[in-house]
Amino acid sequence: MLNKKSPDSGLPSAPASLLPIRTGPRGPLSGIRVLDLSAYIAGPYGCSLLADQGAQVIKIEPPAGDNLRKYPSSLETESRAFLGVNRSKLGAVLDLKVAADLDVLIALVRSADVLVHNFRPSVPPRLGIAYEQLKVINPRLIYCAVSGYGETGPLKEKAGYDQVLQTMTGMCVMQGKKDGPPEILYGSVVDYYASALVAAGVSSALYERERSGEGQFVGVSLLAAALTMQSARLIWADDEPRDVGRDMRSGGITGLHPTREGYLYISANTAHFWQALCKKTALEELLTTDRYDTVRKRAQHQQEIVPKLHEALRWRSALEWEALFGEEVPCAAVRTIEDMFDHPQVAAEDMITDFAHPVVGGYRGLKRTIRFGRTPGPAPFAAPTLGQHTDAVIDEAGRIAPGSQLS
Repeated sequence: MLNKKSPDSGLPSAPASLLPIRTGPRGPLSGIRVLDLSAYIAGPYGCSLLADQGAQVIKIEPPAGDNLRKYPSSLETESRAFLGVNRSKLGAVLDLKVAADLDVLIALVRSADVLVHNFRPSVPPRLGIAYEQLKVINPRLIYCAVSGYGETGPLKEKAGYDQVLQTMTGMCVMQGKKDGPPEILYGSVVDYYASALVAAGVSSALYERERSGEGQFVGVSLLAAALTMQSARLIWADDEPRDVGRDMRSGGITGLHPTREGYLYISANTAHFWQALCKKTALEELLTTDRYDTVRKRAQHQQEIVPKLHEALRWRSALEWEALFGEEVPCAAVRTIEDMFDHPQVAAEDMITDFAHPVVGGYRGLKRTIRFGRTPGPAPFAAPTLGQHTDAVIDEAGRIAPGSQLS
């Protein structure tokens, strides 16, 4: 029986689930039920990370659907972004402004372990689903609120998005070239890091609940994620000026370089890797002077070193240099994301799998992100279509709250 509460929890045992049950190996979070009310990336992908570990995740969308479904995509029937962010979830449509649908959610909360949303702080109390309201129904509930700027302060009601927070927190300035304009880091890096914080925070709260028997509120914000990603920059000594250098880049040697064909990223910060790079490129003369014997010195004299390195690299392609450097010089030839589907290392790590979607059809995508030796978890499955499991969710809610007028 899924999600049966302990006898001393004060809550009734949940009846047998009417929803599809995941089969296969157990994961660390098998038996945990998550209600995912969030949209876009940070909250939803955090819930997918929980699903990767075996949790049953029910994605609850408004009638219009998660806005990520409407994002530009070369797929005609579904957004590529939605498929990638919402794997291994059941899907239901509930309009929480309608009393009957809100009743369904409240019934589900009674048997849930986790609820995740990304409403602005003022919205849950209006809907009747704030933590203080739901913990009365289920004291063991882990309630995770994902926000742009946190639960307090002058910006708490401001809509927060990945690139807005990048711009606000200095990431775009650091990404830009010296004396050049600021630049965005594409790929929703703040959102995806926030999703990792969601999964980590919820998992820690579940662990603590095993000791205390009580749920709790978990707050994750894009502001916190953006600043956490920059913790090495976010240091300001008492006697330092405002414009102290905070750039973590180690100079022109570590970076992207042109070759005869394609570009190659090289990282040669340690003495060992620097020596191997010079020997592999026949630039041993760079090792004979103490002008270049530390990372800082090489950064200071990069205008002298980089032209010589580029001259040497033009004799081979990026892929040839990658093979020649092997394990002696950390590097990678520039590839497209398409190259990763069939990369031998990705295949060896079993990172890609086949999915079957009722509308899109077959596709390949990411399988899971963490490897557990004893509890690997069940196989992933495709993201749901809009409202795919609504009827089953409503029936399940009626079982949990018998005698109610759920519809």
